[in-house]
Amino acid sequence: MNALKAGGAALCTLAALLVLAATSASAQENDWLRWGPGNTTGAIDYDREFIKSWEKNPPKGFPTVSSANIAPMKAAIKRYEDIVKAGGWQPIPDVKQMEGKSLQQGQAAPAVGLVRARLGASGDLQNASSSTTTFDGALEKAVKRFQASNGLTPTGIVDDRTASAMNVPADARLKQLKVNLGRVTELAGSRPKRYVIVNIPAAHVEAVEGNEVISRHTGVVGKTERPTPLLRSAITNLNFNPTWTLPPTVITKDLIPKGADMQRRNQNVLVKYGIDAYDGGGRKLDPAKIDWASSQPQALTYRQQPGKDNPLGFLKINFDSANSVYMHDTPSESLFGKNVRAASSGCVRVANIEVLAAWLLKNQGWSEESIKKMRETGERKDVTLKQPVPLNFVYITAWATPDGVVQFRRDLYQRDGIGPLAASY
Repeated sequence: MNALKAGGAALCTLAALLVLAATSASAQENDWLRWGPGNTTGAIDYDREFIKSWEKNPPKGFPTVSSANIAPMKAAIKRYEDIVKAGGWQPIPDVKQMEGKSLQQGQAAPAVGLVRARLGASGDLQNASSSTTTFDGALEKAVKRFQASNGLTPTGIVDDRTASAMNVPADARLKQLKVNLGRVTELAGSRPKRYVIVNIPAAHVEAVEGNEVISRHTGVVGKTERPTPLLRSAITNLNFNPTWTLPPTVITKDLIPKGADMQRRNQNVLVKYGIDAYDGGGRKLDPAKIDWASSQPQALTYRQQPGKDNPLGFLKINFDSANSVYMHDTPSESLFGKNVRAASSGCVRVANIEVLAAWLLKNQGWSEESIKKMRETGERKDVTLKQPVPLNFVYITAWATPDGVVQFRRDLYQRDGIGPLAASY
């Protein structure tokens, strides 16, 4: 790998280092979206824990990219054309200005009527003609259904993020559906039997086999200034407990400035992040003897050994990429429990990566247990797939599935041509 490609690949781990159609099984996974999940307490303390759990363990659902989704998408476009012709929906007031800064079951407020009308217009609420301004159980279920189909955790609480999603105009959602119909149609025509898809706006990773989602994983994707690229490739090999060699780009732009800054505060960047420095002869140097304000650091080689602080975690999944990106584990899993997960430098961090790895290696004598053992022992091992698994990084912000559910996600990198409307919640 040349220095330019190595620099691109290393940027994926930099933030973590320096900043620290459808099968019946799939139908069952998505079935609750028709009417919302069962009642749960709406307490804020519960809400935080529920968000973490939900975001880390998303339901399997239907494949995002499938020829079975094309007819439902066309039907959704017709439905949204009718909604737009009817005038769309009124905006929900800024809930930050309300007492309690949210709307939830048991409350009575004029804005509740607007929420009812909004969810009735999009079909999330049955019998929305009621003019009551009381937030009842039926409305809570409708809110949960809306949240889940718009990439939000289904808490049943209308907070500012949910209100912002509701306030994306109907004509903007219609445009997203039309734009994404082209994307899905193009991708769906070439689906192999077994593949992996990363949907960047959803920050989800799908392992699909026979048009069924075998596992869905929460991901962390590139921040807006360092976006995850679109790509079509194939997974070829896995590195267990990998060593990371910092390339010249990262040494110059990130490590040396960080080292100089920490040195001024009597701290050492190599000690803090567990990085080893080597001279031209391959001799390991004493971190305390490196002067970060001099030209010395530029001539050194830096490596981070496998371990709990290595930003690659215990597993790296490789594939050819012009941008030199990859998928990997992470020692810091807190972002997996958040709703907005655009925080990497372009690569994709994968939650529950053992499950994905076991599926990739299932015909080579590996299991989840044997893969977990690699994490526990820290053994270095590289494994080549006997049969590469096709991989796509895609950008799908709107789609529909055979059960009639219409899905929307944030236009994270604002590629749908509607401006910031669907990117700000």
